[in-house]
Amino acid sequence: MALGVRVLAQAVEASVNHLRVQGGEHEIDLIVEGADACIVAIEVKLAPEVSSADVKHLHWLRERMPDRIADLVVVTTSTKAYRRPDGIAVVPLALLG
Repeated sequence: MALGVRVLAQAVEASVNHLRVQGGEHEIDLIVEGADACIVAIEVKLAPEVSSADVKHLHWLRERMPDRIADLVVVTTSTKAYRRPDGIAVVPLALLG
């Protein structure tokens, strides 16, 4: 999954990193940053359901830098893609190829 994101990001001259603040208080699996400094933050969860706990770090990031967030995404083992009421996209891993 991470390798696929890195390959696609490289094609559009974006960088891919992992975010972990000191002490591990907040952690996000993948941060894709475009040349325009906009960010797509991605959490990967090996479960079909997405809970509030699964998106808490994405909410934290959006609160810290709302002007830079292009999208927030959770990749799951679910079979349906949808957007949560809080605006976070839930995408099945199978849809990513």
